[in-house]
Amino acid sequence: MQTITCGNLIVNHNIKHMITTLTHMNVFVLNQDSAYEFYTKKLGFKVIVDVPMGNGQRWLTVAPPEHPDFEINLTLVAEGHWYGKEAAESLRELIKAGTFGCGVFTCNDVYATYEELKAKGVEFTKAPKKEFYGTEALFKDDSGNWFSLAQLVKN
Repeated sequence: MQTITCGNLIVNHNIKHMITTLTHMNVFVLNQDSAYEFYTKKLGFKVIVDVPMGNGQRWLTVAPPEHPDFEINLTLVAEGHWYGKEAAESLRELIKAGTFGCGVFTCNDVYATYEELKAKGVEFTKAPKKEFYGTEALFKDDSGNWFSLAQLVKN
């Protein structure tokens, strides 16, 4: 390993592993109370963190019960800390329009999970359909973000 020192800065040029895991991701939501209900009551996720952040916002993270080490931050889109008024309004309109596909949730039985979530009021835009990678359905959260629900083909 080659080490270069410049003042208090030490640079190692033989770093083999920098990023090890993704632990959090943001899903932008229009209302954190409504998102809390959707993700916990309809999807069955567990709340990991729910603390006030000021200005009516919260640090609110949820996770699938079998994957608690990956937290989804339900981030309120509001004017203030991150966004100006126009940017917040534009982002809210894009979310409402269903612009953002946020991820793929997998399950062991896509047909049964589809029926269970539908019975809980989850809005699906695509019923389960066989694709080359497995069987997939598409659904929206309460803000308009869409997700894939998939039973992937085992290799």
